[in-house]
Amino acid sequence: MTAAALPTLPVLHSEWIKIRTARASLGSLMAVLVTTVGITALTAAAIGTGEEGALGDDPLLAAFYGVNFGQIAAIAFGATALAGEFRHGALRISLTAVPDRTRLYLSKVSVVACLALLVGEVTGLLTFVAGQALMGPHAVELGDPGTVRAVFGSGVYLMLMALLAAGLTALVRSGTLVMGLLIPFVLIVPFVVGQVVGGAGRFMPDRAGQAVMRLNAEGSLGPWEGLAVTALWSVAALVAGWIAMRRRDA
Repeated sequence: MTAAALPTLPVLHSEWIKIRTARASLGSLMAVLVTTVGITALTAAAIGTGEEGALGDDPLLAAFYGVNFGQIAAIAFGATALAGEFRHGALRISLTAVPDRTRLYLSKVSVVACLALLVGEVTGLLTFVAGQALMGPHAVELGDPGTVRAVFGSGVYLMLMALLAAGLTALVRSGTLVMGLLIPFVLIVPFVVGQVVGGAGRFMPDRAGQAVMRLNAEGSLGPWEGLAVTALWSVAALVAGWIAMRRRDA
């Protein structure tokens, strides 16, 4: 990979236009915010004031309850942002404008990462503030131990899940297939693996990444170590997607 293959402003701008004008991608991105904040606030209002620990044993992780649903929207955003290139010969048109496949791929991934991180950070802050405002005496205050780390880390986590989906979509060339496999994978497989292989589920991308939102570490993975594990999953998917983009016919 050379400097000549790095993204340029015109290519980045064109990728932003593609996402902005694609209803599925833009809708999924907005759903990250709406779903995460809305579900957290509604759940906190419904049962959060009942008793301490009503939303889980870890009060800090409970403050980000909606992330369990927002990550689905993040996966959908990453998948749909890449999937458009593999429908109706769109990739051939993109390569006519940007013949360097590495530059095209890095530009798409960079825009996905920036948008997902921006929305993720806003989502993390609003989720924490809105949810805790409805928790009554059981609320965690912004500034309590671990809260700033959790707010920041939740946004990074959502970005990494979007990138994981983006890389896999570039690899298999189907957003539908990626969402159909990845969403059950992050919702079900970690629990099954954790039960069968004695804690190996902690190294699945969602369980590991959510460690950054915990007050108390679960097992051997601390907050940043867990997020790093999720980053490794995402990087592996992105590299696989890049290799597929370079080698396969348009």
